[in-house]
Amino acid sequence: MSRELRLRIVSGIILAIVVLAATWCGGLAFRLLASVIALLVYYEWSTITGLHGRDPQGNAIAWLGLAAIAAATLAEEPVYAVAALCLFVLVTAILVAARRKSWWLPGGVLYAGLTCIALSEIRDDDFRGFAVMLFVFATVWATDIFAYFVGRAIGGAKLAPRISPGKTWSGAIGGAVAAVIAGSAVVWYFFLGTGLWVAGVALLLSICSQAGDLFESFIKRRFGVKDSSHLIPGHGGVMDRVDGLIFACFAAFLLAIVLSLATDGETVSLGGVLLGV
Repeated sequence: MSRELRLRIVSGIILAIVVLAATWCGGLAFRLLASVIALLVYYEWSTITGLHGRDPQGNAIAWLGLAAIAAATLAEEPVYAVAALCLFVLVTAILVAARRKSWWLPGGVLYAGLTCIALSEIRDDDFRGFAVMLFVFATVWATDIFAYFVGRAIGGAKLAPRISPGKTWSGAIGGAVAAVIAGSAVVWYFFLGTGLWVAGVALLLSICSQAGDLFESFIKRRFGVKDSSHLIPGHGGVMDRVDGLIFACFAAFLLAIVLSLATDGETVSLGGVLLGV
């Protein structure tokens, strides 16, 4: 076993322990994890796109916005966090339009800020939130693992050759099938008798996860970088590890809002809305 592979395995195990421990604890521990992930994601986003050099004033305002979103999240004030997200996306968009700067600035605020909010709101502080977070993890991780191995074993037509030449349709389908099985198994383990529609949600999250992976690949190809950073030994950057998770959380968060509105907002917990329990 090479030194690089050992490093990758060790750092991967440590990351998994930290994430799962925070997920188990919930509350402030998980909100802190969500906030740290969001801040590191914006750091990598701004570094890749060169915002710190091309637009230092706008980048400083974006950092202020992300700090406000993280603070509201840590204080368990999701309404203020969403308000801060909307405000700073609008402010940075106006600055970009007025000064003809990079639209990657408001995009980064939206991407990182919504990551913080979606993660913390999906987990929430109840048991259903814990189950839903594990459901999201299971679908994303199953997608990543089986898309890689099925794609390598079967090969075939490329999924998006101009963006990520290594990804195949066989891998995408294999990952989606595995995500449906893994996600459904998690939900049915905790809530036996939950409807088959859970499989449909798992499929949706798997598709979104793969879209998130392709989106990050597009950004890296657009700016000519291999890894989003070198923050994680053997793995590259935080965005490299959570790109699929981010889009899956976006989808789960927005789906929960739609379902809540459809039921007249009777269910407060996002976990309860997604699971229907």
